[in-house]
Amino acid sequence: MFEESVSLRMWKRFVQEGVIDSARINKRITESWHRCKRNRVNPYAGTGQVVLAGDALKRQQESSRLLLELALPQIDRLSPFIHDVGMIALVIDPEGYVLSMRGEKGALLDANAINFVEGVRWTEEEVGTNAIGTALMAKEAIMVNGTEHYSVASHRWSCFAAPIRDEAGGLLGVIDVSSPLERSHPQTMATVMTLAYSIEQAWMKQRQQDELELLQRSVLLADEPERHLIVYNQEERVVYASAGIRKQIAGWSGRTRRELAEYGLMEVRQAPVFSGRHNGLIGWIVELTPSSTRAPRIFLSGSPAFQFKGEKGTSAAFASVLRELERIAPTDGNVVIYGESGTGKELAAQAIHDNSPRREGPFVAVNCGAIPRELMESELFGYVEGAFTGARRRGYKGKLAQANGGTLFLDEIGEIPAAMQVALLRVLQERKVTPIGSAEEQSLDIRVIAATHRNLRQQVSEGTFREDLYYRLHVLPVSLPPLRSRKEDIPLLIRHYCRKNGYDELELPDVLQKELLAYDWPGNIRELYNVVERLRVIPREDWKRFLAGLTRPDLNHDFSVSVYPDQPSTDLRLGAGHAANEPAFYEPDSLRYREKLERQTIVQALEKSGGSASVAAELLGIPRSTFYRKLKKYRL
Repeated sequence: MFEESVSLRMWKRFVQEGVIDSARINKRITESWHRCKRNRVNPYAGTGQVVLAGDALKRQQESSRLLLELALPQIDRLSPFIHDVGMIALVIDPEGYVLSMRGEKGALLDANAINFVEGVRWTEEEVGTNAIGTALMAKEAIMVNGTEHYSVASHRWSCFAAPIRDEAGGLLGVIDVSSPLERSHPQTMATVMTLAYSIEQAWMKQRQQDELELLQRSVLLADEPERHLIVYNQEERVVYASAGIRKQIAGWSGRTRRELAEYGLMEVRQAPVFSGRHNGLIGWIVELTPSSTRAPRIFLSGSPAFQFKGEKGTSAAFASVLRELERIAPTDGNVVIYGESGTGKELAAQAIHDNSPRREGPFVAVNCGAIPRELMESELFGYVEGAFTGARRRGYKGKLAQANGGTLFLDEIGEIPAAMQVALLRVLQERKVTPIGSAEEQSLDIRVIAATHRNLRQQVSEGTFREDLYYRLHVLPVSLPPLRSRKEDIPLLIRHYCRKNGYDELELPDVLQKELLAYDWPGNIRELYNVVERLRVIPREDWKRFLAGLTRPDLNHDFSVSVYPDQPSTDLRLGAGHAANEPAFYEPDSLRYREKLERQTIVQALEKSGGSASVAAELLGIPRSTFYRKLKKYRL
């Protein structure tokens, strides 16, 4: 009782004054309290706020299905002890969501009173210092008793948690045993550590069985001399190779994908291998071809094909990205796609959506860099009729609500202003949105995919991007390679673009293909497609001169195209940066405020697209004909 009162006084002093006697409290608790204060966690609250239910909870449980299948039998073995002492045992995923909760009825009722239920997200940023959230942060076992919890809602609880790791040390989740404080048992920590160890052992045994099953299924493959097949395990190491590979590569067993790429073999098709025992992914079958072979083969597989609306190409760099997208798609974690402008970040986001359980729901894309700051709140949150002057008669359903049940794609997330970062974080935490002018909250079930060409971690250190929002979004990061890292895909990308737009395929002589491969493509795939458009409209005899000017800018060849037949020629030279570098803009006093905002938005879109009108129109989501009319209207 004395220790409890001392601890309570220390908690009150820290909450009120920020002062703590670190010599009298566990180091991990001290560190966690300071994190909570920095993150402005409310110490007088602490009940669960973010709770998944229904299909959303099922998706979250499915993403950690194997962990649950291994953990629950271990918990059931200890259920007599857990029930007799009056405790509850929980399985938590790496994001902090409670996937399973079992235990004594009275303890479960007490937990329900603070919204400590299945589906709740029980992290430090949600409810303050607690065994689950602090174990996730510290990556080690921890116990948190009574007033060691940062928030008062948990002061009556005693909690013990330990991380569960795979054979490589990666975090699989957390096991936790909690009880009301008066029922705390001295053996609980040992019980939790034993549970975590048992689950880890079961995981490793399962992986060994998976490896054996993968090997058994691999040797059943037909050994066709003309086909180069390999089978990778989940660590991306070779467990099987067809005869052609075995002859070509000595010591092939156990080699990595990266090592095999050094032998001049390109991956042209791949398919996942699922276990016949538990239906989980256990490996990959990949077909290779010598790098001189361009025509990809059709890879026969019983598993569903990964849907990608762009050109997959044959490069190892992009094949690796597609594998990553295929692994990410079935989960429901938030994603950040990194990549230079023009690398196809929206296509990657669309592929994640198209191959996810949300594929039947909407895919809503928002370019955060193309929306004026003054309009961003209404664009994302929507508004009701009469919310402000100029509001639509029937209001507007914001992008967040439009994406309900599906995926929200936030392009150029690094451009979002500070005030909107706070508002967006709140929505992601509470999964609710309130339109402007309304007092009624709307529940949201969305997956967020963000994209940026910036370094978000650097923006966090510079103070221009919130750290808590960064960690909320940065769950599953993906990096797209620039075009200069996948130049072997250029002929296939050109063919794809021509077919997609109904054009005749460009027949480029070898000398001109070499010019394309010699260029570093700072504008990436978007710039490549601009070049294709230019080649279609300039005389064939000028192709060589145009491409020479592209790869050697010092020649400065000027190929201009008239946008309007009745206007002087407008320079659309690639890389000219026309919109950004020339004083071609004007803003007469006669423009109304809304027109000025629209004009400013168009200017920003032109700057982002490097002066490409077609790309700018795509960024703004309006037809090119409409965009050209606005260019003419504002004399841009």
